[in-house]
Amino acid sequence: MTDARKNPDLISMTGFARVEGRTPDGTAWVWDLRSVNGKSLDVRFRLPQGCESLEKPLRDRIGSNLIRGSVNIGLALTRAARATGLGINAAWLETLVAAAAETLARHPGTVAPPSFDGLLQVKGVVETAEAPADDSAEAALHGLLLADFDRAIAALGSARAEEGARIAKVIVEQVDTIERLVSQAEAAEAARPEGRRERLNRMVAELLDTTTLPEDRIAQELALLATRYDIREELDRLTSHIAAARALFAEGQGIGRKFDFLCQEFNREANTLCSKSSDATLTGIGLELKTVIDRLREQIQNIE
Repeated sequence: MTDARKNPDLISMTGFARVEGRTPDGTAWVWDLRSVNGKSLDVRFRLPQGCESLEKPLRDRIGSNLIRGSVNIGLALTRAARATGLGINAAWLETLVAAAAETLARHPGTVAPPSFDGLLQVKGVVETAEAPADDSAEAALHGLLLADFDRAIAALGSARAEEGARIAKVIVEQVDTIERLVSQAEAAEAARPEGRRERLNRMVAELLDTTTLPEDRIAQELALLATRYDIREELDRLTSHIAAARALFAEGQGIGRKFDFLCQEFNREANTLCSKSSDATLTGIGLELKTVIDRLREQIQNIE
């Protein structure tokens, strides 16, 4: 058994990572990365307002680290409160002064002129305003966010690798089980030549008794009958697929699609073996083989 068989370097598409960060002034953030199975690399973002420009560098980083999977990227950002100041809404104050003057002109001596202090008490005259955002500070924050995202994507990669190592052990065991079942099928096939010969002789006799076909057509039918019960070709192909599966392990990462196709080929040969079998022992082996192949394919669906 080769090292590649013992320790195939497989990567799962399933993983999770969470990284938190904070600046001295109190701005805090949390990166939340989740990855599940996918036919290709599908990435979805949930970014807060003001961080839209991060999407492109984030996609570049993801594309450099992942091959396949449906990935959800979330960023929760709590900004520190910026310094505030007081200001006067001059337009609104002038509107109030003009309205007061018009009222006094229409009703002289009946209305007291408003005081400045009184006007300041009117809602909307005095306003609070946040200090304008500092472009350099925002750029520095984005740099910190990207640095922590690098940590998060590395953690996600580690989680996917750990899950891949666990799956790899299962896959190796399943391929070994397939090899064992193919060996059992070969032994069962080798043990039944007399039974197969008797069955073919009986079918030939029935064919000769009930048909008026020409001799050349009868020869063709006999060849088809012999082929129908010969599983040697299926066993040879299954053995070849086992070797191909172990060769894929040597390739390591990014073999999910190739292995999925190989599982389809495994299943096709197992189905043909079962359809050709007329022996209870061989049929039982074929059914068990199909079960293991189905389980193998379920695991392969998780591989990048």
